[in-house]
Parts: sequence; C-alpha cells; structure tokens
Amino acid sequence: MAFILPNLSPTLLLQSNSKDKSNIHQTHLSPTKPTPILSPLSLTLTLTKLEPPPARVAQINQTPGSQDQQQRNDFYVNLGLAVRTLREDLPLLFTKDLNYDIYRDDITFLDPLNTFTGIEKYKLIFWALRFHGKILFREISLEVFRVWQPSENVILIRWNLRGIPRVPWEAKGQFQGTSRYKLDRNGKIYEHKVDNLAFNFPQRLQPAASVLDLVTACPASPNPTFLWGPPDVYSSCSWVEFYRAVRETLDHEMAQDCHLATTCS
Repeated sequence: MAFILPNLSPTLLLQSNSKDKSNIHQTHLSPTKPTPILSPLSLTLTLTKLEPPPARVAQINQTPGSQDQQQRNDFYVNLGLAVRTLREDLPLLFTKDLNYDIYRDDITFLDPLNTFTGIEKYKLIFWALRFHGKILFREISLEVFRVWQPSENVILIRWNLRGIPRVPWEAKGQFQGTSRYKLDRNGKIYEHKVDNLAFNFPQRLQPAASVLDLVTACPASPNPTFLWGPPDVYSSCSWVEFYRAVRETLDHEMAQDCHLATTCS
C-alpha cells in the first residue's frame, strides 16, 4: 500500500488546486462591499458607547444604613427649622401669619375643650386669633418665656399672653400656657397641644381669694396648674369673649363644610 500514496498525492493536489482556483475565480466575480477602515477617532467612540453608565454603580453602592442616616439628617435639619420658626412666629402671632411649612397637612390642634384636625382649620384658628384680637383689645401680644425639648420629637414652649381690652371697665389681663409640639420621623409637626393654662384675671373680675392665691402662687414653670375659675365670675371678661369669638368662627366654618359635603353628596 505504501507505493500507492505517492501516486495518488499529485492527483489529489491537482484537485485541491483546481478547487482553490474556482473559489478564487468566484470571489473575483461576485461583487462585495468594501471593508470600512476604522479611524482612531471612530474606534474611540465605539469603545465609549460600550462602557456601562456610572448611575448603576451608584445605585449598587447605596445601602439601607446610608438611607437611614440620610433620614436622620433630614429629621435634625427639619427639627432645627421648626424650633427657629416657632421662636420667630409666636411673638408676632397677632401681627402676621405663621410659616406653615413646618407643619403636616393633617396636623391636630388640641386645647382643654376642643380638637381640630387639618392644616386649613389650623390656619383658620390663627386667622381668628388675629381678627378678634384686634376687635376686642387695644393691645394684645404674646411673649415666649422658654423653648426646650423634653424628648427628641417634642418641642415645648412656655408663653405669656397679655392684652388691654377696649372696654373702659376692664383692666389689662394676662394668662400663661404651654404649647406642646410633636414631630414625626421626618421632623414635621403633626400635633399642637395647648395646656397648663394659668389665668391672671383683670382687677375688677378677680376670682375668689382661694383661687386667686393658687394663680398667684403658680410660677412660670413648664407644668403650672390649669385653672378655669368659677364661670359666673368671669363670664363677661374680654378674654372669655375672645375665646368664644374664635370658637364661633371655627364652628361656623365647620358647619359650612358639613353643609357643602351634604349638598354635594
């Protein structure tokens, strides 16, 4: 068998050469598109398009711990803004409107007798205070005694409200109280509670001696005793008229809202 291989190999070589020539001939005959030549600039642009966007890397690097830290930072920023805003707004309560950016839309206002919810009712309360304060008093002002935090999410403000009624038979009067503001985890105020009121009645409308002694003995502390006094003693006091006027304004507005809701339904 060995002598056959040399004899067969030239034939095989001729066949392979003929096939290569035919392929080359077909290649020259068939039209082909010219191969584009890439310049260095186009090659650079092509490689740039293939690079991954950096935004995905930044998203992958975010962790739950960093998000919690960011939320804590936002809380302290809003807390500081709330304290600064309250210090500036309350002394000017009867001359200009408040800055409502520090409150939540569903804020709840509470005093010893009432509860109101919603930022619109909260705005109406302070509008009524300014409006009726100018009608019933020649002079009315609020002084902030102290601002402090008993806990991280609570702001306490001790204040004193004084005024001179427009009627000539009443001397000037004043009363103190505490406003307690509660903040949510974002540092927004969602509750405002007024309590610990201590009255100092006008000279002509002083309560009984025992009650007056309690009011006089009550210091300007964070938690003074809440005192109303006998209703028949101060029923004609301008302060009580002031409170009733504000309350009637709110009741009238709420009655209108209920009427509109009933009509629309």
